[in-house]
Amino acid sequence: MSESTVALRYAKSLIDLAQEQNVVDTVYQDMLFFKKTAEENRGLMLALKSPVVRHDKKLAILEGVFKTRVSSTSYTIFTIITKKNREAIMFSIAEEFVKLYDEKKGIVKAIITSSMPLTAPLRNEFMSIVAEATGKTVELEERVDEKLIGGYVLRVGDRQIDASIRTRLNDLKLTLLN
Repeated sequence: MSESTVALRYAKSLIDLAQEQNVVDTVYQDMLFFKKTAEENRGLMLALKSPVVRHDKKLAILEGVFKTRVSSTSYTIFTIITKKNREAIMFSIAEEFVKLYDEKKGIVKAIITSSMPLTAPLRNEFMSIVAEATGKTVELEERVDEKLIGGYVLRVGDRQIDASIRTRLNDLKLTLLN
């Protein structure tokens, strides 16, 4: 079975358990915290994925880092995952949980990359365009990329609108070469 399939199964089980215990929002915050911690600490993910590090050591690492910072439900899942020798996919499980949570809450994440920071009216316009197109609440992540020269690249799920000047110049270059 692929990693994403297994991660999705664990995430579904976790979201069901969290709903039973009425702690979905808390577990969501825990999964965001886990993802952020893992992204910022490469050593943590290397240790969790390493076949050389014993499972009791991995559990001790997770206990030291997360036991007092996450809910008992989340920590229990970390323990179960470790006992099932699935520590290597914990990050994927957290990602899948966040996706499931967003789906249940009607949230869509959009990433806007522009050559300079967005103004408040422009940010609101992008959010309303995405909300109107998807019918969902929008969480907009902004990124700045000076290489774009101007324009923007908007990504919502697997769809992308590239209205950057860099892309237009590349298209023009290809047209002139043909």
